[in-house]
Amino acid sequence: MIGKRGKKLMEEKDLIISAKRGDQLAFAMLFKNNYPFLVKYLIKITMNPDAAEELAQETMAKCVEKIGLFNGKSKFSSWLITIATNLYIDQKRKSKRERNWKVEEEISRRMKWHLESRNEEWNDALSALGKLKDEMRIPIVLKHYYGYSYEEIGEMMKISSGTVKSRVHNGIMSVREELKLHGEQESTAARTRSSR
Repeated sequence: MIGKRGKKLMEEKDLIISAKRGDQLAFAMLFKNNYPFLVKYLIKITMNPDAAEELAQETMAKCVEKIGLFNGKSKFSSWLITIATNLYIDQKRKSKRERNWKVEEEISRRMKWHLESRNEEWNDALSALGKLKDEMRIPIVLKHYYGYSYEEIGEMMKISSGTVKSRVHNGIMSVREELKLHGEQESTAARTRSSR
């Protein structure tokens, strides 16, 4: 005898098979059955009902896109939670990167203003330096602006002189690449202006 839960699982299995074949009604039924559960879960992890609704909709869109990959080894609701959790983690990483980028831009802008207000030069090299991670920027500044040796920088940063040398080298390569890209963009912009 199949209980109520067993009947529900069988129905869900049939809906998934139909959904995999592209049956929109089957998708609609799956979403109707799982959406409230998913939103409740997302409210708990986001602590924000609006963000939870938005993520639930993204999760459903992803589900439509990836339904062919659902292998039925876990419950459909568990699969939805996995998708939702990964989307949430990706979203958090992205917003952290954006926040970091905004902070770095703000610091760079303030530094530029600070130097210019003291009649000191702000050039493209400093802008390019500002885009490097601290672990590269600090050794380059200490080496090329203040003249410390690799050994001295290694002691200051508690890393080996070989690591300092490597970071300075890689950082300078990145700065050169950034300057090259910046120069190419300016040339393109100048050509565009002159062709008007």
